[in-house]
Amino acid sequence: MDKKAEEKLEQLGAFEISNQMLTLAQKNEKSNIFLNAGRGNPNWINTKARAAFSRLMLFGIEESQRTIHESDLAGYTELNGIRERLEAFLEPDKNPSDQFLTDVLAYVKQLGLNQDEVVKELIDGIIGNNYPVPSRILKNAEVILNHYLQSVLYHGVELEKQTSLFATEGGTAAIVYIFNSLKENKLIKPGDKIAINTPIFTPYLQIPELNDYEMVEIDLRSNEENNWEISPQAIDQLQDPAIKAFFIVNPSNPGSKAFDQKALAEIKKAVAKNPDLMIITDDVYGTFVEDFQTVYSVVPHNTLLVYSFSKLFGATGWRLGLIGVHDDNVFDRLIKNLAAKDQQALAKRYDLVVLEPEKMKFIDRMVADSRSIGLYHTSGLSTPQQIMEVLFALTHLVAGKQDAYLETSKKIVATRYEDLFDSLGLPKDDSPENAKYYSIIDLYRLAEERYGKDFREYLTDNFEQIDFLLNLAQKNGIVLMDGVGFGAASGDLRVSEANLPTEDYRLIGSQVLELLAEYHQKFEAQK
Repeated sequence: MDKKAEEKLEQLGAFEISNQMLTLAQKNEKSNIFLNAGRGNPNWINTKARAAFSRLMLFGIEESQRTIHESDLAGYTELNGIRERLEAFLEPDKNPSDQFLTDVLAYVKQLGLNQDEVVKELIDGIIGNNYPVPSRILKNAEVILNHYLQSVLYHGVELEKQTSLFATEGGTAAIVYIFNSLKENKLIKPGDKIAINTPIFTPYLQIPELNDYEMVEIDLRSNEENNWEISPQAIDQLQDPAIKAFFIVNPSNPGSKAFDQKALAEIKKAVAKNPDLMIITDDVYGTFVEDFQTVYSVVPHNTLLVYSFSKLFGATGWRLGLIGVHDDNVFDRLIKNLAAKDQQALAKRYDLVVLEPEKMKFIDRMVADSRSIGLYHTSGLSTPQQIMEVLFALTHLVAGKQDAYLETSKKIVATRYEDLFDSLGLPKDDSPENAKYYSIIDLYRLAEERYGKDFREYLTDNFEQIDFLLNLAQKNGIVLMDGVGFGAASGDLRVSEANLPTEDYRLIGSQVLELLAEYHQKFEAQK
């Protein structure tokens, strides 16, 4: 591909560029094995929740046949005695998933929930024969999922009873809903300044620039010299009241670093100076960090929490996400303080679905906005998806601190990270904040360390930023992602430690070095 074609390709988003390279890699010149380390979907799954889902589905069919049973047609479930009938159906001595469900019944009783009501919600939800009611999230699901978030994200800060949840079609839908409702409720408008901690998942960079939003982005950059941690000096910029919102992925994508206690303290200080600051934190990778603490637990009144089950539980195809917001939050307060003209416009927008729109909370406005208001009555994540979230959460809650699945997941990505960096001969970051789910490889730094500063300058001066990536795909069959699309520097390559067999990560490192040596040979020949 010539330089002009490469420049045109660079105008696409990072994931679109990666898609362009897939065909090249599959038919690579060296007939190497095709390795796509560009996507973040894990190549492992949680079996316990899935097996339990199947068992509950079978029980639900039998339950429905109790009321009507004609050929393939069954009826409806009944509340009274449903927990006892489930216990009679289960065979915990013969089936591990049945033992898990037996433990679930004991666990929900400890939470103070009515076992019959929980079982009926699980069964009806899996069968999927009713609309989601309430639309935002099922009643018992909200309690259980709040307990899960308390366990894995809040670092001991008690927030589960003060947090309302909205179940969404994965974290990506959550992002779309949040941006849309912030705009519709006059909380962000064209020209507003928003801060973004880069590098970051590409939509957080792309959406604010769209014509729908046209916001001014303030880049609070993390860099390799600081092991991809955000500096206190960068966070201090949030004290400026001109900055309306702060968007973060924590741990970061692709830097994979969680905010440490110093950064969390600086954010708390910034909010004290800028109390109207709106924070959106996407914590999908939080469970891969030991003793992780979300920004939501530090400044809960100012923060919208986004969480997805996709990465930990191997469920990217399920589309399972959550939005969490404190019952006393800045979003509701700012709406109440809008100008009278804006208040009237919003009252007119929502009076189709509620009698007192001025009292409608922001999280419920997101639900209504997600279905363009008019379809509010049929909004909400599908009930089978909600139950899958609940079952994933319960695998951790029932296991408690001895969650072997969670520990194995962390060990998998850590091993792949170690192998990749060992093969490249690069220093590793073993700090406790490193999730190791992704890595950023600085190609120019690698070039300088292996062949000297002159060679680094040769690469930067003579090739477009994606030239190496294209050749890595076309010649060697390896697909990595361009870090520039995530807000990283030119020459930064993103590697996912999630989606390939562990033994392939040493091969990726060796192939990167092999191609780099070919570039160096050209450099030497020109000299």
